[in-house]
Amino acid sequence: QLHLVESGGGLVQPGGSLRLSCAASGFTLDYYAIGWFRQAPGKEREGVSCISRSGGSTNYADSVKGRFTISRDNAKNTVYLQMNSLKPEDTAVYYCAADFRLVDVCRSGEKDYDYWGQGTQVTVSS
Repeated sequence: QLHLVESGGGLVQPGGSLRLSCAASGFTLDYYAIGWFRQAPGKEREGVSCISRSGGSTNYADSVKGRFTISRDNAKNTVYLQMNSLKPEDTAVYYCAADFRLVDVCRSGEKDYDYWGQGTQVTVSS
């Protein structure tokens, strides 16, 4: 079975940092672009960032540019989202998702993604 598991969420004060991990089991991430999405209470799920198969191409939502960094370690079958300078509006459940891609680019639409993790809660509050 193919699984994605997110970890690293938690409670952090405004201005703090967290690093989320997305680990795959049952398949290799080598042929998948990975996206991070989030859903805040009462809001629709939105794209946060994505990374291509090799890591050579990345995209970020305007709301997180300069604060979040996506990276991947294919040897560990894991993708990371480093989140710095966190704000209360970053509070959400964060999901990672995998998109099988033959080309080395990533897409931002959640409908493009085939496999999803269960999510990890990030709460930014003082």
